[in-house]
Amino acid sequence: MTSNVNPNNIDTAFPIAGQDNDSQGFRDNFTNIKNNFAYTEDEVTDLQSKVILKSALTGTSLDNDFDGALITAALITDIRESVTALGTTNGTVTLNHAAGHYQTVTADGSITLAFSNLPAAGTKGRIQLAYTVGSVAYTLTLPAAVTLGTAVIRGISGQVITFPETGTFIFEFTTSNAGTTIHIADLSRQVKPNASSEDLASSGAASVVTDISYFTTAASETATLAAGTAGQIKMFSAVDITSGNMVITVTNAGWKASGTGTITFSARGAGCTLCYVASKWFCVGNNGAAFA
Repeated sequence: MTSNVNPNNIDTAFPIAGQDNDSQGFRDNFTNIKNNFAYTEDEVTDLQSKVILKSALTGTSLDNDFDGALITAALITDIRESVTALGTTNGTVTLNHAAGHYQTVTADGSITLAFSNLPAAGTKGRIQLAYTVGSVAYTLTLPAAVTLGTAVIRGISGQVITFPETGTFIFEFTTSNAGTTIHIADLSRQVKPNASSEDLASSGAASVVTDISYFTTAASETATLAAGTAGQIKMFSAVDITSGNMVITVTNAGWKASGTGTITFSARGAGCTLCYVASKWFCVGNNGAAFA
């Protein structure tokens, strides 16, 4: 910006002492001074509406809205992000990108997520959600646009995430096409793989959102395993077989041409690892279990 203020058009040597001075010189100086004041007013007003400030100017409120302006070659340190608390709620919860990149919610029932004010295509939008769930009965349903990264999200079936334990789970959602497709990443449970387990009861259904099902038998028992999600790992462990067997009926058994199959555990320490691939459970590790 080039200033219009011209300090050189003021004749500081006028009037000349000891002689008659033409009044036009006074008028010229006064006119130039007035014009410079006007230029200064315009330029200061322009700056006030555009510059970034550390604190509010007197009589104004602070508003450092960049409105999408490009910042380049910046060296920054000690940057913080605001936290937007959405409270304790259930039902539809909208994550507003304009409200900040770190948002928190506590579920007192199942929640369905929605997004608003995502940035324009060609720019990246990001929201981290700290989701606190107080009951494993509460689910988290994702919008249909969340299609990327879902294959590795634990406990997901379709667009619904079921949690094997209570606690706080942090998810990050990103998009670069204004929300047409959204990527999800689980930031809290990727560092704790295969950590959840359950004690599988007789005639029970093995959980598809826990990694390990273990059991003891004092008589013949049965259980079932439903279909999983792509890439899911499931392990079974016989802690003790004192009498009888544990027979688990598996939906979409990969060791069968089609339909269900069974896994029989007849000795203490028997176990196996399954992986859900191409819509079937395949055995990828076995110690003493019998497949039929």
